[in-house]
Amino acid sequence: MDFAKYSFYDKLTDKEREFFLASLRPREFAAGQDVYRGDCAGQIFTRSGRLCAYTLSAEGREITLYRLTEGDVCLFSASCALENADFDVFVRAETQTRVALLPADAFKKLSESSLAFSTFVNALTMRRFSDVMWVLDSVLNKKFDARLAALLLEERRYAGSDRLKITHERLAAHLGTVREAVSRMLKYFEGEGLIRIFRGGIDIADVKALEKLAISEK
Repeated sequence: MDFAKYSFYDKLTDKEREFFLASLRPREFAAGQDVYRGDCAGQIFTRSGRLCAYTLSAEGREITLYRLTEGDVCLFSASCALENADFDVFVRAETQTRVALLPADAFKKLSESSLAFSTFVNALTMRRFSDVMWVLDSVLNKKFDARLAALLLEERRYAGSDRLKITHERLAAHLGTVREAVSRMLKYFEGEGLIRIFRGGIDIADVKALEKLAISEK
């Protein structure tokens, strides 16, 4: 994995860089496998595949906070090494995924010894906080049909195709709602000619209409 693309890497001392590389642990996860469930695994560098970071409501309902693809970094999985961090965020592999894990103790040591690394962590914290605030704003200020349209377009980008192999349950989990609500809205979309539903997935039929719907407000 090419770590030179991360802003901190070239600014580490030779000793810090050697420590960083020696501390990394390769991990591989199957689609659907839990990557992090509050056990303070450490900082995750995504090498390939896709991860989903999510939280749970009081009723146990999932809502997706952000997703991670190749080159992205998950910081919340090192929560025990962050000061004043008190949140419940979980990470699951959406596809076969390979990561490089920087254990929490090594993460903390680098954060304390390297200004470049701590600056990178602070910037990453603000970026993830912005992601979470965007989700909150979307939930509060966007209609459900707009949120679902935006999610279908996001899935289309990941798939690189108009054919999405995704269940209504999975879409509901991303949006923090129930399957029945998603199924009803998908049926409405189908009636409007935006999509076609097939067993185990969805075909996107009208991208432009979904794009227009996705930016509509309450």
